[in-house]
Amino acid sequence: MSRIGRKVIPVPQGVEVQMQGGVFVSKGPKGEHRQPVHPDMAVEITASEVRVARPTEQTRHRALHGLTRTLIANSVNGVATGFVKKLEIRGVGYKADVQGRKLMISVGYSNPVEFPLPAGIDVKAETPTLLAVSGIDKQQVGQVAAEIRNVRPPEPYKGKGIRYEGEVVRQKAGKTAGK
Repeated sequence: MSRIGRKVIPVPQGVEVQMQGGVFVSKGPKGEHRQPVHPDMAVEITASEVRVARPTEQTRHRALHGLTRTLIANSVNGVATGFVKKLEIRGVGYKADVQGRKLMISVGYSNPVEFPLPAGIDVKAETPTLLAVSGIDKQQVGQVAAEIRNVRPPEPYKGKGIRYEGEVVRQKAGKTAGK
């Protein structure tokens, strides 16, 4: 059996879960999230936990078992606590600022890059060089963080650019002086 798929998903206090026609709906203090569930997977909901079961031992059912359990667990955790990805901006004069639903990023281009924020995602500039991307959908938070990082990925010689917090960028040696 799938080790991940057979784990029980605990439902935290203040979170409501239900199935509505093939869609797993979770409501909590952070909002409401809908996660489609593959029709072959069986979702059993009790008062304090959720279980996912598979119909057969076929390879595709085994793969879907762990995937479905993880997606449902992310949905429950997202509405309970939310997800956060932090980005660091490194470089002289590099900074970011949130203006309404737009993120203005100055990273060495002639003009600041205007990044519109999608619905359900909040970006907070903790300092001009540290951003926190947050939301209830783990996949969307990761995607938006990746798109922001892609505006100016870290370069390997000086390490300037936008990187995830704690990301290690291997530095290359530059040219050495000739004779």
